[in-house]
Amino acid sequence: MTIDRASVRTILKPWGRLDLGPWASKNHQDSPVGEISFDCGEEGGPDRLLLLKLLFTGETLSIEVHPDDATAKSMGMKSGKSEAWYVLAAEDGAQVAVGLKRPLTQLEFRNAALGGSIGGLLDWQEAAAGDVFYVPAGTVHAIGAGLVIAELQQRNETTFRIWDHGRPRELHIDQAIAVARLEPASSRKLPRHITVERAELMSCPFFTLERLDLPADTVWEWTVSRESWALVVAGVGTIGSLTATIGDGFFAEADRAAIHVGPDGIVLLIATAASAPTIGLLRQLPAEVGSQPGSELERGRQGRSVIPFRSSGASL
Repeated sequence: MTIDRASVRTILKPWGRLDLGPWASKNHQDSPVGEISFDCGEEGGPDRLLLLKLLFTGETLSIEVHPDDATAKSMGMKSGKSEAWYVLAAEDGAQVAVGLKRPLTQLEFRNAALGGSIGGLLDWQEAAAGDVFYVPAGTVHAIGAGLVIAELQQRNETTFRIWDHGRPRELHIDQAIAVARLEPASSRKLPRHITVERAELMSCPFFTLERLDLPADTVWEWTVSRESWALVVAGVGTIGSLTATIGDGFFAEADRAAIHVGPDGIVLLIATAASAPTIGLLRQLPAEVGSQPGSELERGRQGRSVIPFRSSGASL
């Protein structure tokens, strides 16, 4: 397998410009990006377990819930949809909602959904850059305005929409009631340092999300033994032979590559289809090793192809 730059699907929506620091440049200025979905660029390849996205919210998104594995499989799908959010940028006062303020009966939930008061029953929490939230399947949730979020999820796009703030999209209240956990949720996660450079942001039965903070002008070996995704969230460098700058995504499944860090350092989010951090994921190399022709790492890359991504836009 190869470590490739991830292909990109971009969806645009006219939400107005957002003041979100370096991520604003990803919004194509006057036409901000609603969603960037990363993919591995393979046609006819094996099914993947995970999906990595960037979400840009110029308005509050719909209140919704996703099915768990058992429910999804009973509906003919391969998996449910649990997800995690890493906040990349946030305007002052930006919020997310994960779970309910208090337990509700199904009748209370239905009446609130039909009457539009469901938003006031959600557990809204302030969100700032660096915050991590876990949203297991069955958790009622919503994302507020003014955020850039990296979303990692099981590869299932099934959404049961409960309330859409007056937008004319279909609601799925009966299906939502059937799968929703009508109770508060413990969602906010605190990083746990594995090494100085490597932090576990969260783990669940379906995936692990980590952050790598690599110092300037260093060289590292990234070793991958199962489906993995990388997203550059700060700095610049190279991964293998590919330039890596903010917003770039990469896919790998069984491979290794040298990460050459630029003069300002680099910060990467690493998503892996594993329930715990991988031993041996990262090790530092002498600065000259990763670039020496004929070195073990360089020989391992010979004959491997890379696929540059292409971005296409579609209007919602």
